[in-house]
Amino acid sequence: MSAAKVVRVGVLGCGNVGGAFVTLVTQRADEIEQRTGVRLEVRRIAVRNVSLSRDAEIDPAMLTSDAYDIVVDPDIDLVVEMIGGIEPARELIATSLKAGKPVVTANKELLANVGVELYEMADQHGVDLLFEAAVGGGIPLIRPLRESLRGEEVRRVVGIVNGTTNYILTKMSEDGVSYGEALAKAQQLGYAERDPTADVEGYDAAAKAAIIATMAFGSRVVAGDVYHEGISKITGGDIAVAKRLGYVIKLVAIIERDRSSGEISVRVHPAMVPVAHPLASVRESYNAVFVEGEAVGSLMFYGRGAGGMPSASAVLGDVIDAAVNLSKDSHGTIGEFARPRLRPIDEATSEYLISLDVDDQPGVLHDVTGVFARHDVSIRAAEQEGLASNARLVFITHDAKESSVQSTLRELRELPHVRTAGGILRVLGE
Repeated sequence: MSAAKVVRVGVLGCGNVGGAFVTLVTQRADEIEQRTGVRLEVRRIAVRNVSLSRDAEIDPAMLTSDAYDIVVDPDIDLVVEMIGGIEPARELIATSLKAGKPVVTANKELLANVGVELYEMADQHGVDLLFEAAVGGGIPLIRPLRESLRGEEVRRVVGIVNGTTNYILTKMSEDGVSYGEALAKAQQLGYAERDPTADVEGYDAAAKAAIIATMAFGSRVVAGDVYHEGISKITGGDIAVAKRLGYVIKLVAIIERDRSSGEISVRVHPAMVPVAHPLASVRESYNAVFVEGEAVGSLMFYGRGAGGMPSASAVLGDVIDAAVNLSKDSHGTIGEFARPRLRPIDEATSEYLISLDVDDQPGVLHDVTGVFARHDVSIRAAEQEGLASNARLVFITHDAKESSVQSTLRELRELPHVRTAGGILRVLGE
């Protein structure tokens, strides 16, 4: 065999994923060389604090606090970006690409906002920009969408793409704990940040949904295009109602394209998932994504959606591909992206669950159902819980337009015998 091609890697950021990546390269370099003819060598690592002790066995001489110095270093062939955020990550990646250096990133926030700009830059300069770990952690999802399913007419992608919220909802459903208790446990285990807003309010899942939509439909979808709701308002009462009716509540991302109009709908929100649906059994911090295609049917991708080692495994897979392509003076093109026609959330349709606390008096049900009828929202099922001051009406609708359901809810809140009308829970269809 000919001598291995050495690819010198610069790493920007050495947190949980960065440290795990360096460890994997050290452990697997010989096998990777044997299988690919490429020798990966981590040469330099940019960190905020060079004096901080680290779990990974890292030579302190490789550390620097100057990330820019790494990307312009002529002795670095390939850059791995894991510092997060939009700036300076965008400038660092752009500088690397313009210098002909492939980049592997796990930065979902960056890609969900300016990804298309960077994809085009990578193609222009003939190098790879790979990002498997940005969406599903260790779950291979982006590569199948980019490559294996490139000739497929993808109709719909639906899944659980945030492990923090799935862990919280699992604990609320199975252990009966409150949202606050479940969140505190997630923070204790390291699943949730000290400020959990990005996870629990749906921003993280929305960024991932934007990247998925861009890859699945070849369209320029950014995070701001994604409607999102979080789980912070989900109560034990919501969990109990869903369970009694044969559902579990999950935070889901739904990405779909209307076949007749071509409009794309991208949204993230809590949904009642039928217990027979495979997503209902996805527990703890695991993720799962369904891809539905015209020819291929339904595919499911399942695994750990976060964590140091699973995400580092995805990063390493990208690095190997980019390094092999670099050794052959080639790259994998992502393609061009069209401007999408986006369907606003008001035009989306679904079944809905609506709960009302009402006075248990004659005529109340008549008044309530009259509001549904005026807004053309058909009721599929209805039941009453409790009596007198504890009376609650629970409705599940047939498929209805979001705007009609929201108008219904606003008018219901104005009825004199409706004490409280909470939010709505959408029901995930087949």
